[in-house]
Amino acid sequence: MSHDHGHHHPAPSQRRALAISIGANTTLLVAQVVVALAIGSLALLADSIHNASDVVALVIALIGQSLALRPASARRTYGLARAEILAALVNGAVLLALTGWVVVEAIGRFDDPAELEAAPLAAIGLLGLAVNGASAWYLARSGGGSLNMRAAFWHLTSDALGSFGVIVAAGAVAFFQAAWVDPAVSIVISLLILVGVWRLLKDTIDVLLETVPGGIDPDEVEADLTSQPGVEAVHHLHIWAVDSQSAALTAHVEFTDGTDLHDAQETAEALKQLLRERHGIDHATLEAECHPCAAPDHDPTEAHSRA
Repeated sequence: MSHDHGHHHPAPSQRRALAISIGANTTLLVAQVVVALAIGSLALLADSIHNASDVVALVIALIGQSLALRPASARRTYGLARAEILAALVNGAVLLALTGWVVVEAIGRFDDPAELEAAPLAAIGLLGLAVNGASAWYLARSGGGSLNMRAAFWHLTSDALGSFGVIVAAGAVAFFQAAWVDPAVSIVISLLILVGVWRLLKDTIDVLLETVPGGIDPDEVEADLTSQPGVEAVHHLHIWAVDSQSAALTAHVEFTDGTDLHDAQETAEALKQLLRERHGIDHATLEAECHPCAAPDHDPTEAHSRA
């Protein structure tokens, strides 16, 4: 049995980007909560709650990235690669609960809208847009492609959109005295969050349920393997995600009659190279099978070989 152990690890720059984003968003959170309570803005409070979840999410993402860097061990042969998946799942669940609370509060505000001060509302909205926009941009520059990093980026981007909504609410209050815009904007912000949360939870659950990763077609993989010289058939094909960046595969490869152990090993190595290049599957385990092995009068020395 042969394994291919090419792990993807997050770069240290990603952890630095997360740490800087945590500091910036914590500062913004304090300012948002103070102003929201002072002027009674639900839109700003909704945005601050979302920002609070972002701070927690970024901390969890940072922990997940750090754990994912730990090397494999005898008991954890893939290391802690799925720590970032668990971090993304926790982030999604917490964000879903907070968003539901904001929607319920916003619906109640339509009957009893609060009196708002447009100037401080607009100021904190502009600050939030600047901080979250810059943090999202910096996080994107770190080059993180994992589910964990994408979740953190989405948190910041949606928060930037939320801050833009706060600015819209401030404008509506200043020019039209339309206080109802404040809860309306908070609901729009919440819907934007829910779209991202749904996608985040779906992706994380797919990884935990060992679903075939998106972008990989099992039928195409099987067709590519069976089209190679010396390969008769492929069965017991399983494809899953080790984490959000690394795919794994196991399969039984049936070789043509007369294939010896050396040829089977060479063909298996070629198949693993094909899986890496065409399908991005880094971890491949292939078990070789030959027709003579199943014959009643086979030579015991030609028992199953694994490549």
